[in-house]
Amino acid sequence: MPDTPADRLALATPPTLARKVRGLSDRTIAWIFVAPTILLLLAINIFPLIWTIRLSFTNFRANRPNEPVEWVGLRNYQRILTDPDIWQTMQATAHFLIWTLILQVVIGFTLAWLINRKFRGNDLMTTLIVIPMMLSPAVVGNFWTFLYQPQIGLINYAVEFVTGIPASSFTMLGSVSLAPWAIVIVDTWMWTPFVMLICLAGLRSIPDYIYEAAEVDRASKWRQFWTMTIPMVLPFLMLAVLFRGIENFKMFDLVVLLTGGGPGDTTLLSSIELKREAFEKWRTGYSSAYAIILFVTVFGLASIYVKALNKVKER
Repeated sequence: MPDTPADRLALATPPTLARKVRGLSDRTIAWIFVAPTILLLLAINIFPLIWTIRLSFTNFRANRPNEPVEWVGLRNYQRILTDPDIWQTMQATAHFLIWTLILQVVIGFTLAWLINRKFRGNDLMTTLIVIPMMLSPAVVGNFWTFLYQPQIGLINYAVEFVTGIPASSFTMLGSVSLAPWAIVIVDTWMWTPFVMLICLAGLRSIPDYIYEAAEVDRASKWRQFWTMTIPMVLPFLMLAVLFRGIENFKMFDLVVLLTGGGPGDTTLLSSIELKREAFEKWRTGYSSAYAIILFVTVFGLASIYVKALNKVKER
């Protein structure tokens, strides 16, 4: 008598089906298991991308589905690439992207280098540093909005304590010159721990005997840092820049919670402008072309960057 589920399942399988299953090759069985994942990938990623490309050549509006759709060719792309407002949002996105990457890499690597020295309380310090990364962007946005309040926010009072400027005389989120830096500071505070962890993994992957050999050759600490530590950690640093660059290029939720793209269009990033075109102005065809341009930009830059990263790894 069968005493296991497998035995009962084998006996319950019709003989014809059992013979067919036993006759399948390993390659066929592998495709049977992989096919659902491929179909899901096609349904969720590939088909929407192809549909978006098709819509980008039309004047389709999602809020007017019954109106006739006109094929406009490359007109949407031409309008986007010649629109000064679009280039202004690209400039704001580039400002946000470049400064967050610089600050996160410098601060993240510095923290990783300090933590790697293994002092007392090392594990506790690491845990405290990575807490911001674990928080939801909604929580971080509301938390920093409170800190940036000119009347009760701690940031303004800290600036007043250091510089003597009255706390109520300026607002970080309402100033055209300060608002871009306000979101840079918040994103740096939240995601520097991510860069730190990647750099820490790179530092701890360096074998100790390399430094011991350098000590025998009487190499100074400064020379060890520039000729051994930096080259060996550089692939990890570049990987962190790749991850954070892609994420920051499509930054949306944190900026919406802090400034909503304002004041004016000072912090209007490309992702926010894309959302406004698609779901506020309902210019679906136009926004589809905008999305394709952003996709090609990110994909192209990432491809070039990955090639550079591979060359660094091969050294």
